[in-house]
Amino acid sequence: MMVTNDLIELSLRDGEVEVSLRRPNPKGHEAVMMTTPMMAHPAMHSPVAVSPPAVDGKLPGDVVDVEYHEIRSPMVGTFYASPDPDSPPFVQVGSPVGPSTVVCLLEAMKVFSEIKAETSGTIERILVRDGEAVEYGQALFLVRPH
Repeated sequence: MMVTNDLIELSLRDGEVEVSLRRPNPKGHEAVMMTTPMMAHPAMHSPVAVSPPAVDGKLPGDVVDVEYHEIRSPMVGTFYASPDPDSPPFVQVGSPVGPSTVVCLLEAMKVFSEIKAETSGTIERILVRDGEAVEYGQALFLVRPH
């Protein structure tokens, strides 16, 4: 369909899910599929190919793959970014994390559970908002591994 309509890139977004497709163009760049993590995969940490906006030494429009680890919800509950409304969030974009770093709280039936990064790296993206309901296996954070 992309060849028939002479499309090189196609991006679709539905809520928090985004899919971008790029086919090889005459200059020979490889095809890349980018996705914002979907909720169907139950693994806690899955690599996701994402193209960042700019990388040193690359021209705008060049395709650059970076693998991120997902921190996924181990349960259904409510996401809290900080221990209480008056405290700063556990992590922000750019925060370094280690396996034992608490990244958020999840509350289910008045029981609060600390969620740890269980990986080392830097928080690249926070995928949910404070107070938002989350599902089992839903991606909460993207972490750029060290």
